Amino acid sequence: MTVEPKERPEGQVAGQDSPEAEVRAAADDESLDAAVEEGVGTPDALEQLRDELTATQDRLLRALADLDNQRKRMDRERQQLRTSYVSAPLREFLNVVDNLDRALQAEASADDFRAGVEMIRRQMTDLLRRFDVEPVESLDAAFDPNLHEAVAREESTDVDQPTVVQELQKGYTMRSTLLRAAMVRVAMPAPASAPPDEVETPDGAGAESDAAAGGG
Repeated sequence: MTVEPKERPEGQVAGQDSPEAEVRAAADDESLDAAVEEGVGTPDALEQLRDELTATQDRLLRALADLDNQRKRMDRERQQLRTSYVSAPLREFLNVVDNLDRALQAEASADDFRAGVEMIRRQMTDLLRRFDVEPVESLDAAFDPNLHEAVAREESTDVDQPTVVQELQKGYTMRSTLLRAAMVRVAMPAPASAPPDEVETPDGAGAESDAAAGGG
């Protein structure tokens, strides 16, 4: 015996109903009545079929609940992993923030303040290096669109290929992955100038010059 599924209303997209509703729809009274009309047999057979469908429905509902719980657990684990991944560098970065706060609160001369800022800059550079963050080499390097973002261009006779002549903002990579492209000014090779045209001399001018040279 084959129990035909209920026909989906016109215009309804598959998957709009909840899984639980679709499971329950498979065991509705109309399907059972259709099964009886097709010759399932006695009321006892019908009752047995009803019990089997109910048991199948319960198993499917439990399976759907397990899948939903697994999905929620994976979402929580993914969020915990993301938090754990970024927490270590953020804790290190808090030390840099502390030093900035101390520098701003301290009463010092301009030279001392500059020295403190330079110390914090070195600390931040070391922190980035520990997490495999490296600056992009830009100045005087060949322009690389994978690493550089050209924000200005100029022609130059001193270069034979597009070359970075000024770095406006540093770029950084992390384990060979680009974090931020460097903003640069690029010098482009100047177009080669056309050779000067040969000067044509009037007929006989050469002979007159030779004669004058001989007479001298």
